[in-house]
Amino acid sequence: MSVRRPVAWTVTVVLFLEAVGVAALNWFLGIVVDRQDMSLAGLDPDAMSVSSKIGGVVFGLYFALCALVALLVALRDRAPAGLGRILLISAAVVHGLLGAFSWGLVGPGAFVFMIVVLGLIVLLLMTYDTRERPAPETRPEDGRGDDGSPVSPPPAPTTP
Repeated sequence: MSVRRPVAWTVTVVLFLEAVGVAALNWFLGIVVDRQDMSLAGLDPDAMSVSSKIGGVVFGLYFALCALVALLVALRDRAPAGLGRILLISAAVVHGLLGAFSWGLVGPGAFVFMIVVLGLIVLLLMTYDTRERPAPETRPEDGRGDDGSPVSPPPAPTTP
């Protein structure tokens, strides 16, 4: 039994939940800044509120798009290619960076969550990376095969 599809489904669910969570958290922070009329170093509170909400929507859509790529991988049972692969790799890098920052800012629980998601994304990318490669041709020193018959040399390369 292959672990590829269950990993892809797990990554899909986790990234969709994370997309909703990130968008909701940033939206909530924008509302808090707006209602408290907070300012940071003289910045306009309305600008901070709107930018927090926009950032939440953008990151939520980014994680949702990454989850969509993982969903397509799970449905097709094929490796992500092109832009989808780049999106998943970038999501892995983002989770690594967020994990590093979250240790000091939030605590070990957030760090563990980020690293688990990072591991799931890397596992998704690595399990679909195995390609069927032909075994290299090996010949014994005496030029005979396993059954004792002579092994013919490989054809000489031709030049155009």
